[in-house]
Amino acid sequence: MKIEQLYTGCLAHAAYYLESNGEAAIFDPLREVQSYIDKAALDHAQIKYVFETHFHADFVSGHLDLAQRVGATIVYGPTAKPSFEAVIATDNEQFKVGGCIVKALHTPGHTLESTCYLLIDEEGKEQAIITGDTLFIGDVGRPDLAQHVIADLTQDKLARLLYYSLRTKIMPLSDDLIVYPNHGAGSACGKMMSKETTDVLGNQKRTNYALNPDLTEEEFVSVLLKGLTNPPQYFPKNVVMNIQGYDSMEVILDRGLKAYDLKTFLIVVHETQPLVLDTRKASEFAKGFIPNSINIGLDSNFAMWVGEMIPDIKQKIVLIASDAEKVKEAIIRLSRVGYDHAIGYLEGGFDTWLKAGKAVETVDRIHATALQHLVEIQQVPVFDVRKRSEFQSEHLIDAINVPLNELQNSFDLFPKDRYFVLHCAGGYRSMIAASLLKQQGFHNFADVEGGFNDIKLSSLPLTTYVCPTTLL
Repeated sequence: MKIEQLYTGCLAHAAYYLESNGEAAIFDPLREVQSYIDKAALDHAQIKYVFETHFHADFVSGHLDLAQRVGATIVYGPTAKPSFEAVIATDNEQFKVGGCIVKALHTPGHTLESTCYLLIDEEGKEQAIITGDTLFIGDVGRPDLAQHVIADLTQDKLARLLYYSLRTKIMPLSDDLIVYPNHGAGSACGKMMSKETTDVLGNQKRTNYALNPDLTEEEFVSVLLKGLTNPPQYFPKNVVMNIQGYDSMEVILDRGLKAYDLKTFLIVVHETQPLVLDTRKASEFAKGFIPNSINIGLDSNFAMWVGEMIPDIKQKIVLIASDAEKVKEAIIRLSRVGYDHAIGYLEGGFDTWLKAGKAVETVDRIHATALQHLVEIQQVPVFDVRKRSEFQSEHLIDAINVPLNELQNSFDLFPKDRYFVLHCAGGYRSMIAASLLKQQGFHNFADVEGGFNDIKLSSLPLTTYVCPTTLL
């Protein structure tokens, strides 16, 4: 039996590849599925099953495309009701993959249909467990996501279900089982996930707060619900797509990989009113960009921030990127969170716009040393766009916290008649904020290059550091 974790850092997501005796299974695949097909081909294996641990909220799974392309069977756990053909496993049902067994363990709590898959090798030994969002390394799945999709479902009810799932299905298992979760640090599906993406179950029993055998049900519910924030707005929309289906990747790429010359680009923008999304690095965007475009750079958690900052999942998007390969990457990463309506890109990117002599916007960037003068001498207001948990942990004294994901409902907090300064942790998120503020007519501000990471190195006064209780 061969099991391989396939980790995608920008989504903090792990899919899994299982192979035994010429048969293979994929667990929780990403939207683009060719890599799984290629991996099976190298092993001369046929993909027999696509196992889903639950209806995902933070990404659109590739189950439909993969099953259609290779003839695999899609498997969900008990209570799942997809709008397409799939096997709905019963609790403890076993599936044969080559010489090994995949055993479904129904573990409701993160969602009602959440299911872990116990992997039993050719000799009958339990080797590993794929836990989805039921159990992470150092954490468990938040119990408030499914309530945004299913009426009359509460986070309290799900938390109690999770308490019993962990204690009746997970904790009795062998300490030497390898735990393979669906996410690592950076995902919004849990509060305090470790940067590690695998561990043995025995160590999790000793170190993971949620597996503390002395916790009562009430204590578990209290600690699990503490520190939760509203989930990203695209989460319930992704759940619906995972239940109902979606366009194939081939259709999405065909729609998005249309190269526009400048004349056509201007016509398309005028007639269809798309969002012009500039995917270049913050440092490049700041030096010059197309007016009214927004910046979400490919060099970080691009898909997550698209999902947070673009309210309409069906928004038509025209892309600005450094080259055609970056355009393709952007389209694929957009599709991972359900933004399937990229309709083309400006051929030659921003250079085409610049060479044509068109009007250009810029964003002023300053270093932390310059910020020190502005704050101490001119008393310029400073806006910190990091998460509330980051801000509460440590921040510049007198800074105003406007988390980036709340920015679009908070424009009235920013002065139009007074100079101000923005910062995040390193300059990525604050440039997203800067581009949106520019759209709203704010121009008299600067962004701190290097963000709070550089501010901490200056002599500016900071609050006392407090260890965060949540990373959401």
